[in-house]
Amino acid sequence: MNTKTIFSVSLITLGIVVLAYSGLSFSTPGQTINFLGLHIATTDSHFIPPVAGALMLVGGIILLLVKPKSVG
Repeated sequence: MNTKTIFSVSLITLGIVVLAYSGLSFSTPGQTINFLGLHIATTDSHFIPPVAGALMLVGGIILLLVKPKSVG
């Protein structure tokens, strides 16, 4: 399998996962707040909407089906 095939299959898989869960949410560590000797840890929440999953799915299918142009 070449790089294009691996990338397109991973796009299709990720698009299906995002659509199956009606979006995907995750959190990452944010900045630490230091206030009067207290260390407060924060998190940043992120959300991948289902529209992005549909675009990933369609893009992966198109990338998988399109043949590269031959040079020459």
